[in-house]
Amino acid sequence: MQSLDAFAGEKLATLEAKSLRRWLKPTRRHDGAVVERAGRRLISFSCNDYLGLSQHPQVRAAAAEAALNYGAGAAASRLVTGDHPLLGDLEKRLARLKGTEAACVFGSGYLANTGVIPTLTGPGDVVLVDALAHACIWAGAQLSGAKIVKFAHNDVADLERLLNAERPLARHALVATDGVFSMDGDIAPLDRLSDLCARHDAWLLSDDAHGVGVLAEGRGSAALFPGAQIPLQMGTLSKALGSYGGYLCGSQAVVDLLKTRARTLVYATGLPPASAAAALAALDLIETQPALTARPLAKARLFTKKLGLPEAESPIVPVVLGSAEAALSASTALEAQGFLVVAIRPPTVPESTARLRVAFNAAHEDADVIRLADAIAALRGRAA
Repeated sequence: MQSLDAFAGEKLATLEAKSLRRWLKPTRRHDGAVVERAGRRLISFSCNDYLGLSQHPQVRAAAAEAALNYGAGAAASRLVTGDHPLLGDLEKRLARLKGTEAACVFGSGYLANTGVIPTLTGPGDVVLVDALAHACIWAGAQLSGAKIVKFAHNDVADLERLLNAERPLARHALVATDGVFSMDGDIAPLDRLSDLCARHDAWLLSDDAHGVGVLAEGRGSAALFPGAQIPLQMGTLSKALGSYGGYLCGSQAVVDLLKTRARTLVYATGLPPASAAAALAALDLIETQPALTARPLAKARLFTKKLGLPEAESPIVPVVLGSAEAALSASTALEAQGFLVVAIRPPTVPESTARLRVAFNAAHEDADVIRLADAIAALRGRAA
């Protein structure tokens, strides 16, 4: 229809004028930290494959064998015929890694949060969300029909103030946060959040997509706070585990409820066998190679030390440049020098905080980390 095309065209033109239009760029990933775009090989500092396990021979072999044995896809919802044997094995391993009674595997991290939150909360409840929480947490809260309240980023005092006001009015309360924040790389104060939630009978959900595999010998951000009670530990298989999918680790009762009522599990095709097998092989490597899990954070800290930035808390380091134009310009300049560091712009990050999001992995050479730091220092010096 002409009106539809006109609408789309106007929206695209507006985004283009603000340097906010996105473009897909075919990218082939090679072993290590190398990618290929438009015939050029670049050292990537924009990948979430923190341990390089998506390219690991054992992980690839496990995926290939599972596809041969079980087929390319699950063919149906897990509650119909899509619950292939590898999924039960994977759930047991995830629960063991996270120290919980049980786990539930979803088709993606986004499907996990948009399934878990509406299953546990609804009208009459309140969901309190960190201001910088991932988009899928916000989407899950919106789908729930519960009242949504935003608290200031990692601000326990603000959350306490809001709980004092909102908790007496709500049937149930859920507090949702990232464990490691995907655009800033900082870690939620899960110990203090846990204590606060316990005092207010609120359920704490932590999204550990960017913590599992790279913090606390691979156990993730929750393991940095051994005394914290986090009944809902969510994460993905698509980052440090090098595969695809999402999960929720929790009590047996919660997991049983999700498997019978979470719409994104009930009405979605199960995870492909190859993805489950790849994740299982990745867990083998994570559990037996603690030195590997420590490398991404070590690389990030080498980078922050070289640039005089606050010490990295995770493998993610933001270099905030302000405008979308500045971030795009810096990304282009770095690509010319052989580095892929993608610009992150609103609405992914707040207005005036466009940035280079630098993600480190175990395969990065120290010399390349230092070269990147020098290149970014030079760009910042010219912009000053």
